[in-house]
Amino acid sequence: MDGALTGPVHTLLDGQVRLRQPAKGLRAGLDAVMLAASVAARPGDTVLDAGCGPGGVFLCVLARCPGARVVAVERDPALAELARENAALNGWAHRVEVLTGDVADPALRTALPRCEHAVSNPPYWPGGTAPPEPIRAGATHGGETGLVPWARLLGAVLGRAGRASLVLPAARLDDGVLAFRKAGLGGIEVMPFWPRAGRPAKRVLLRARHAPRAPLTLLPGLTLHGPDGWTVEADKILKGGGLHWGEGP
Repeated sequence: MDGALTGPVHTLLDGQVRLRQPAKGLRAGLDAVMLAASVAARPGDTVLDAGCGPGGVFLCVLARCPGARVVAVERDPALAELARENAALNGWAHRVEVLTGDVADPALRTALPRCEHAVSNPPYWPGGTAPPEPIRAGATHGGETGLVPWARLLGAVLGRAGRASLVLPAARLDDGVLAFRKAGLGGIEVMPFWPRAGRPAKRVLLRARHAPRAPLTLLPGLTLHGPDGWTVEADKILKGGGLHWGEGP
């Protein structure tokens, strides 16, 4: 393994997940945990993780959803291999298939199996100055690709009752909604994450389904920090507790 990818082992979900991450430039954390918490997979369900990186999102899904299986896609071969190693590190290699591929490749949409859930923490900035570390830049800056190919891939693998989820900066909310709609998805649910009470949201979670005419719903949202640290609700999710939001209709 490339030395840039042999960082120390970190933990998520209060130690339920062990994750080796790149030594520089990329860290799975709050976004990964909150995105995984949007997935209420049942035993036998298959979950797609598009752009999985080292696997932080899908590992949290597997910890929260015993009996679920994951198909993950990662463009960077070294990161894809690291994701496989992390699945094995947690004893879940038999529940995970990591493919090397580009979400913008239309052929990928027909190569993947039908899934009950599909998630992504995509490169969300379309332009601007990218971070100097190539791995971090690839995770945060999508260039001309934009969010539409990601939404189309998620929608393409979903069954009729499936759910697609994205976690994005609040500044990209309108682009995320538009991407889902261009992918033929609707019934969009938006959950804001407020850093503290009374502060503007910095992150949003979007979920959608195959219901293009269904209206958008703004969910109650989640305040992350209180005067003494994490709020009770946020701390519960960070430790692998129950979903903060329902499955919807």
